[in-house]
Amino acid sequence: MPDTTSAPDTALVVAIDGTSGSGKSSTSRGVAERLGLRYLDTGAMFRAMTWWMLRQGVDVTDADAVAARCEEPEILVGTDPVSPAILVDGVDVAMPIRGDEVNAAVSHVAAVPEVRALLLEQQRGVIGGGGIVVEGRDIGSVVWPQAELKIYLTADAGARAARRAAEEGGADHALTRESLLARDRIDSGRTTAPLVLADGAVHVDTTPHTLDEVIDLVVSLADAAEGRA
Repeated sequence: MPDTTSAPDTALVVAIDGTSGSGKSSTSRGVAERLGLRYLDTGAMFRAMTWWMLRQGVDVTDADAVAARCEEPEILVGTDPVSPAILVDGVDVAMPIRGDEVNAAVSHVAAVPEVRALLLEQQRGVIGGGGIVVEGRDIGSVVWPQAELKIYLTADAGARAARRAAEEGGADHALTRESLLARDRIDSGRTTAPLVLADGAVHVDTTPHTLDEVIDLVVSLADAAEGRA
């Protein structure tokens, strides 16, 4: 089951957006652990919805078909940065939502306005009183624009492809690079909640930095946002 840990004694919300393969998940989880905050992976929610649609035989390229059924699955997401659970109708889908089939389909599902509206309501409910690091593509611009700290992560396409290929056990670098760029085009070009640099966000290019260096930077920015620096 997803954890039901209560929010820490802080209202701080750290919104981390950015492109695929830029280090959002590793950075977000690391920052949440360091600061003792909860963690929300909004992308996992869209992946969970996509996994369910595929299992049901829904044509994910048909926006009307996806919209017609998006209220059917029950998606529960945990907020433990060490082990962030995600369930669909009681089934643990943490592993299958990271597979190639979901990777290829998630942008289509995430572009459907009815899906975004439904999950947006859930995401805001999880954020609640704060004390959380939230990662995605529209956190600082749509989900929680009032976040005390907004970060936008990017990285060189080649570096992103190398990281993703390594994560996937040595996948083809060229194909991975093209897949990431295609995902960027879809996410940035969609009508509803496109991937953008939110107003007031700090742009961090992670290409020349180690994960620890990026986490250190975001933690220092979070401390400053709370007046603790």
